[in-house]
Amino acid sequence: MNRSPRKFTICMLSFCLLLAVGISPALTQAPASSASNGSAPQTPAASASSGATNAPSTANKSAAGKPSAADIAAAKAGGKVWVNTETRVYHKGGRWYGKTKAGKFMTEADAKAAGYKAAQKE
Repeated sequence: MNRSPRKFTICMLSFCLLLAVGISPALTQAPASSASNGSAPQTPAASASSGATNAPSTANKSAAGKPSAADIAAAKAGGKVWVNTETRVYHKGGRWYGKTKAGKFMTEADAKAAGYKAAQKE
């Protein structure tokens, strides 16, 4: 019996499976071009993790989701600071305002009371 076609089929199925597993993380990440339009894209993983409760969007975003451009503008207008919850530093504006991986908006007085330090460079 000739087993060459069977080996070829198994190899091709294995290759396709490995390819699908390899590119699936790239498919769940947001494309870089959509980040330039100012809105924060929501990935399927982020929408699934939110569960059945659909809480309204507020200026007090936590580490669970990144704030949108509208949230950042509303927080700036309200005089809030961006607190990086990992480094325990808050930003009044500048490059990292609303951009760090883990953070939330709060008033400067609340940030100081919670033990956060002001960023040295903005």
